[in-house]
Amino acid sequence: MASKKTAARKTSPKPPARARKSYSPAFRDEALKLAELRGVSGAARELDVDKALIYNWRRVHRVDRAQSETERSQAAEIARLKRELAEREEELEILGKAQAYFARKLK
Repeated sequence: MASKKTAARKTSPKPPARARKSYSPAFRDEALKLAELRGVSGAARELDVDKALIYNWRRVHRVDRAQSETERSQAAEIARLKRELAEREEELEILGKAQAYFARKLK
């Protein structure tokens, strides 16, 4: 019986795989600008792309922008800490010289 069931079941041919279309970063930027002006649905219709693509591009763009802001704030914090460290080193150098001066005076 099992052989009749498997024989009766025909495998349908797979549809050919669709090639993914890639879009340039400039196109993506323009699509995001258009989506800001006309909304995602309108931009998708006008550019003949799926709405999900524009939503994904927008999400990725926001993550990149947030990361850049984070990097800038970290760079500012590093610069501030370097200045503070330089001031402390200068203060230590002055204190070391003062200590040596007073040590000579006491002898």
